[in-house]
Amino acid sequence: MAVTKSSSILVIGAGTWGASTALHLARRGYTNVTVLDPYPVPSAISAGNDVNKIISSGQYSNRKDEIEINEILAEKAFHGWKNDPIFKPYYHDTGLLMSASTPAGLDRLGVRVRPDEEPDVVEISEPEQFRQLAPQVLKGDFPGWKGYHIRSGAGWAHARNALVAAVREAQRLGVKFVTGSPEGKVITLIFENNDVKGAVTADGKIWRAEQTILCAGATSGQFLDFKKQLRPTAWTLVHIQLEPEERALYKNIPVIFNIEKGFFFEPDEERGEIKICDEHPGYTNITELSDGDVRNIPFEKTQVPLESEARVRALLSETLPQLADRPFSFARICWCADTANREFLIDRHPEHPSLILGCGASGRGMQIQTYWLHILTRLVGFKYLPSIGDIIVDALEDKIPEKIHGLIRWNPELASKRNWRDTLGRFGGPNKVMDFHDVKEWTNVKQRDISKL
Repeated sequence: MAVTKSSSILVIGAGTWGASTALHLARRGYTNVTVLDPYPVPSAISAGNDVNKIISSGQYSNRKDEIEINEILAEKAFHGWKNDPIFKPYYHDTGLLMSASTPAGLDRLGVRVRPDEEPDVVEISEPEQFRQLAPQVLKGDFPGWKGYHIRSGAGWAHARNALVAAVREAQRLGVKFVTGSPEGKVITLIFENNDVKGAVTADGKIWRAEQTILCAGATSGQFLDFKKQLRPTAWTLVHIQLEPEERALYKNIPVIFNIEKGFFFEPDEERGEIKICDEHPGYTNITELSDGDVRNIPFEKTQVPLESEARVRALLSETLPQLADRPFSFARICWCADTANREFLIDRHPEHPSLILGCGASGRGMQIQTYWLHILTRLVGFKYLPSIGDIIVDALEDKIPEKIHGLIRWNPELASKRNWRDTLGRFGGPNKVMDFHDVKEWTNVKQRDISKL
């Protein structure tokens, strides 16, 4: 059946990709769009429900044949942050420090700056150079740190507010959002005649649709057999509340990122909290069944393992020692969906012709590529909020350019021999994928409801 502007379209998931898809459907003139999500917007389990996400104009990939494609995708996203009136208010061009501190990390970082070609990029290697980035607050010893400072064209976005802005604009343009449980909680897709014809929610309602778009992030595997193409992987973050008189000191500091230790931002303007993430290859929640099958189920938790707390405090002791012993005001785990090659999975399903997949954010955010070696960092797919929905709607209209489609298509062959414990090139912590089944102790931070529109 040909897709028309009046076709009934059901989007499952109102996180970063679902919200972006809804917005771009509305902008292209689709008039019968419904979005379902088990949580009020912004979802408590959406990786995009956060105060800060790193944004840059760099692209992801360390494979030459894919650099051109990823440049197109990254530049399209960055253009949205810089120019789209929905997203522009939430982007902060504070600059970004990329660094490492061990031989292996420094080898991966591969700093090779040409000042005559890149005047906004400065290589730094001495502790005092790091402290000079924000001398009023960066008081640590930065032991062994080396890296480079991108002075413009990089920074952060207020993630939650940008996500809410996308949803509100989609609503203004006519998209219907049904959220919360049981009304918005999808329990199964409707499979009929080798196709998908909508979904059923926990309240028993049947939502029939001519086209269904699955944007359920790390939970997508609960609705469809992805043939090992998705691995839900979680990361850890905390906040520290600054006193009102302190906040101005931290304002406009660059994002500080060590690819082996973690990263942090200036305080958000609403609550005056600094967000800190410890860097590592991620946590899974894997259960291996007797038949050899593997289940990896995401879950919501607003705490982090004590081992994560220790890593955060170690990072702070090297950078912001005055905060190293402060209590946390918030903590949570944050889920993403890895693919075997850390590329997106956006495609029309080959066996269910009315099902579009918008999955596989793959903990993917940025690849710096100019006159130094490639580095791969974990910044999640939120960076693509302004543009990812445009690509997903291209999939709906069967017009993704072939070169891009070849990289992000349904490809179970690629995943058939994947190692579920593969770090996928990530550093930090024990330098291996961890599992929540092995976590013995968690923090005890005061709970906060983060799912409000």
